[in-house]
Amino acid sequence: MHITLHLALAAILGFGLSEARQQEHDLAYYIHPCQKSAPNVNECLTYSANHLAMHFRKGIPELGIEEVEPIVIDEINLSLGSGPDGYRATFKDIQAYGVSNLTVNQVRSDLNSLQFQFTFSIPKISAIAHYRSSGVLIMVQATGGGEYWGEYEGVKAKVYIKASEVERNSQKFLQLEDLKMDFSVKDIQMGIKNVHNGNAVLEAALNLFINSNSQELLKEMKPHIKKKLMVAMKSFIDNLFSRVPYDNWVIQ
Repeated sequence: MHITLHLALAAILGFGLSEARQQEHDLAYYIHPCQKSAPNVNECLTYSANHLAMHFRKGIPELGIEEVEPIVIDEINLSLGSGPDGYRATFKDIQAYGVSNLTVNQVRSDLNSLQFQFTFSIPKISAIAHYRSSGVLIMVQATGGGEYWGEYEGVKAKVYIKASEVERNSQKFLQLEDLKMDFSVKDIQMGIKNVHNGNAVLEAALNLFINSNSQELLKEMKPHIKKKLMVAMKSFIDNLFSRVPYDNWVIQ
């Protein structure tokens, strides 16, 4: 995915500040400022977000961002069915690759109320994890553990941010007030391997079930995934807002 031509032209034709104006404000290299009064400010904000994402992939030491991948999630739980035979699985030490290769497709904003909606896409995310499970799955006792792998293609997400202004050292900063997100995945391939005790029947049964019900499984896991992702996202946004003055991003 790449930034569309009209966004690039928008940046060149003046939705940001001139080079001299940028130097005047001593802006960091990962910041592309936008003028609040610009007629197409949302296009500039989209370019600015992609500009930040481009540097995020490489790491931004000034913001304490060194190793950006893998994205690590400590634990996600899955529950199917109820009762003593209900299937339960716990995925731990999840490592996801490809998340930083995102493209911001659109930013919608209300700069007066400091509300922003970001729509972005990720071509592919690869994940690995350790798992343990218990219960019965398609008439097979599924108690055991092993390694999980997943390939998620065509990831699309929306993130909503509500912020407020705070003043510190005669400069305006943003403070996160509300954060929401949702996502979808077009194609999913996933499975397990190296099942504990080499149980080939269990491994075959689990892989058959997983690949036949991948979207349904993602739906069940989604609330846990969103919760974990929002914790990481909030930490990143809080760090960014606290270190970069708002008037460096948006010029009144």
